[in-house]
Amino acid sequence: MVTAAGAGWVFDRTMNVQIPAIDFNERPFLAIWEVTQACDLACVHCRASAQPNRHPMELSTTEGKDLIDQIAKMQVPVFVLTGGDPIKRPDLFELIAHARSVGVRVSLTPSATPLLTREIVVRLKEAGLARLAVSLDGSSAATHDAFRGMSGSFARTMDAVRWANEAGLPVQINTTFSRRNIGEIDAMVALIESLRITLWSVFFLVPTGRGKLNDLLNADEFEQVFQKLHQLSRTARFDIKTTEAQHYRRYLLQQHAADRRAGMASASTERAPDMIGRAPRGLNDGKGFVFISHTGEVFPSGFLPLSAGSIRRQPLSVIYRESPLFRNLRDTDKLEGKCGACEFKKICGGSRARAYALTGNPHAEEPCCSYIPRGYVAPPPMVKTATTLHVLQGA
Repeated sequence: MVTAAGAGWVFDRTMNVQIPAIDFNERPFLAIWEVTQACDLACVHCRASAQPNRHPMELSTTEGKDLIDQIAKMQVPVFVLTGGDPIKRPDLFELIAHARSVGVRVSLTPSATPLLTREIVVRLKEAGLARLAVSLDGSSAATHDAFRGMSGSFARTMDAVRWANEAGLPVQINTTFSRRNIGEIDAMVALIESLRITLWSVFFLVPTGRGKLNDLLNADEFEQVFQKLHQLSRTARFDIKTTEAQHYRRYLLQQHAADRRAGMASASTERAPDMIGRAPRGLNDGKGFVFISHTGEVFPSGFLPLSAGSIRRQPLSVIYRESPLFRNLRDTDKLEGKCGACEFKKICGGSRARAYALTGNPHAEEPCCSYIPRGYVAPPPMVKTATTLHVLQGA
């Protein structure tokens, strides 16, 4: 439950934190700008299918600064520069400094390649970066480097964490769970616990880009990961969030209810200091979240390849607030199947990106949720035809 906690803020009892009160119909909590798709890695799950060279139609420095000004005007709390590899852009430090000058806090997700050096980390801190986010997809170099398609990536990731710690730059770890690393989850938890970080952001595969359907976890395996994350959250000195696993919030609510019935108090551990806020309850693709591509196309998320327009033709605020795509995604009455009948739909809603990837319908039910809503009766099975995913992946 979320209760009032002062002007402009609410207290989220499910997460035991204060969060800014934001009307998702007016502005997002999180905006991500894919500054480039250029990257020297070839990650097996890359949603962007990144390539080594920069695209000639990338947003220019001037266009990038204008986008940052729009983010500032909309008062978006969290702004992330991602890729590809953002370090491939020679104006990266200029963009970060401009963001700081207009009051926008920036996170960055660079790739762990030879381009990411101690000097670069220090320069990022000096330019005004608020958080460095690096990916870690295996508990060993063998697993992680196989994910990334480059030997030495694991060691560079560990170096980047250490350099950021030395520079006083908060660190976020991003991990994508799939069939390629789910067997290492306990070892991953142990490794993450050994690092000095502020946030572990756990991604769940969406089969788009290079991500393959065969690597997708099933609904029961999602629940098993949720259990591990919840157990860790009781003692970890860093925050934990999920991406494209909106039903983790449903899981947390159920666990907190079970704790109350058992007379157990929710654990409250002192967290590492951080400059970036936590997302409000109910964040979803297009609902509190917006993704701007390297060419200025606006998407509900980086995993949902449906464009709502271009910032080269319309202001970001107009696209976010008025486009039919975003308005429909924010309307929980349009959810279908189990999601439409679920009592948790307003705080969860399921992954719209994963629903689209597997069915071609962004309003379909979350394919990887095991929960059956109270009183829900599933319709009789229908003969399945080839989906958009099958066509795109040639299956």
